[in-house]
Amino acid sequence: MDHDGALTRIRGGRKSVVKPAKPRPMPEADVISAAEVDPDNPPLTPQSLAAMTPVARVRTLRRALGLTQEVFALRYHIPLGTLRDWEQGRSQPDQPARAYLAVIARDPEHVWKALESVEEKNRSACHQLNLR
Repeated sequence: MDHDGALTRIRGGRKSVVKPAKPRPMPEADVISAAEVDPDNPPLTPQSLAAMTPVARVRTLRRALGLTQEVFALRYHIPLGTLRDWEQGRSQPDQPARAYLAVIARDPEHVWKALESVEEKNRSACHQLNLR
């Protein structure tokens, strides 16, 4: 190997770059056979699949946004306890919550800004009612 990482061959005092052969694709049957005998990657059985705990997608979303649980819950008007239950697998978001989380994942800034403007309108309305 050369100082720049290139694979080289030296024959008769001459240096030449060696291009490794491209790997040939394995037939599907060979891939399955190799996977079945791999002790580090046993095939999933229905029992092992049932024993697995899924990673909460809401946790992945929150972390991708770089937010703490507290900030995510406040920003998107989700009760903190509910968020923690979802992330720790004690409960799963229902269909409307999953749809809301999908909207957040698609455009988190606009969802946040929309909620802020609604909140501001509510504060303004409450303030006007208290003045009368």
